Amino acid sequence: MPDARAWVRLLSGKRLDLLDPTPFDWEDEDLALGLARTYRWGGHSAWPLPLSVAQHSLFVLRLRRLWFPEAQDPFADLRELLHDADEGLLGFDCISVLKPFLGDAYRQLAARLAAVIAIRYNLPAWTDKQQRMHKKADRIAAASEAVHIVGWTEAEVRHVLRIPFKPLAVDALVDVYGGVPWEPWPPQLAAERFLVELQALTACGKASVTLPPKLAKAPAAKR
Repeated sequence: MPDARAWVRLLSGKRLDLLDPTPFDWEDEDLALGLARTYRWGGHSAWPLPLSVAQHSLFVLRLRRLWFPEAQDPFADLRELLHDADEGLLGFDCISVLKPFLGDAYRQLAARLAAVIAIRYNLPAWTDKQQRMHKKADRIAAASEAVHIVGWTEAEVRHVLRIPFKPLAVDALVDVYGGVPWEPWPPQLAAERFLVELQALTACGKASVTLPPKLAKAPAAKR
């Protein structure tokens, strides 16, 4: 299928080839907007708005900072903020139980996007310990979202979702941004808040982007 199209045009005007992405195919604003318009829980919510992946990402980052205040590392913070960034480029938050049924093609697609995100933002690889810490924060965030945003019961979280952690009672984002606890943000607001955090972290000296030599020279923009 030589004429098949596998790229999407982004708000910046750039083209992202989902089958052959490079670290130069999007702007930070594109990523922030994509995550703010990609919804968790299949878009279902007990609130007027669904929960965006952008808001979820900021929530998990906030948990890391609260639980490990001594671990001031822009690289690690950036990696946490971007742990679901491939979903923003793809425009799809895959419900976990669905992933085994999507097969290798979906896994390879997500892996390619994750790889170029890691290159672009100079993200370090997870150690086993860091991965466990991240998964715990991510799962606790999911349990809290399920109860406070989607409407699951705590018993359902344990026995149906099989999350072995208790949902948090306090919305960790309220002390940073204010607002109503657990209320999903409008997409534009979620995008703005995500972008501010992303640009603050990438502006840090430690977290500056260093591309491999073969990628150091950006190719001509895809139009």
